[in-house]
Amino acid sequence: MWRYWVGAAAALVLVIGGIFYFRSTAVAKHSLPSAPAAHKSDDAEDIDTPPQPPEATDQTREQKRFSRADHDKNGSVSRDEFLAARHRNFAKLDVNNDGMLSFAEYAAKAEDHFSKADADHSGSLSPAEFATTRVVRKAKASCSCQPPDNQKGDDGE
Repeated sequence: MWRYWVGAAAALVLVIGGIFYFRSTAVAKHSLPSAPAAHKSDDAEDIDTPPQPPEATDQTREQKRFSRADHDKNGSVSRDEFLAARHRNFAKLDVNNDGMLSFAEYAAKAEDHFSKADADHSGSLSPAEFATTRVVRKAKASCSCQPPDNQKGDDGE
């Protein structure tokens, strides 16, 4: 057992020694030259720098949210406008349109999801069946300035 401890200690000493060696050589051999001084002429603007987009502030975000809620664009959000999204979501769940939401109506989508995942109809989900219920998220949008690789021609050109 003592051989393992000696081997672990030797490996630790080698790793620490390597870190110190590479840190000392990186500072000594690989120093970068200083940047040249910026030269600006009075008659021309910096043409190479693209204009920066405006930053979204909390105030502009709140203005957008208010604009989405103000459906009739009269400058104020009424109670009906404020609750409109909730009414839509409730109407989607209230399948028999009685104005009341039973637990069966509330859980109908989840029950349907469970029955589709239960492939062997055993009433319970195995780990493989449960894995099919995961939420599939959309991929984040890539840069729109470069064409995606899948839009190239069939011959790869």
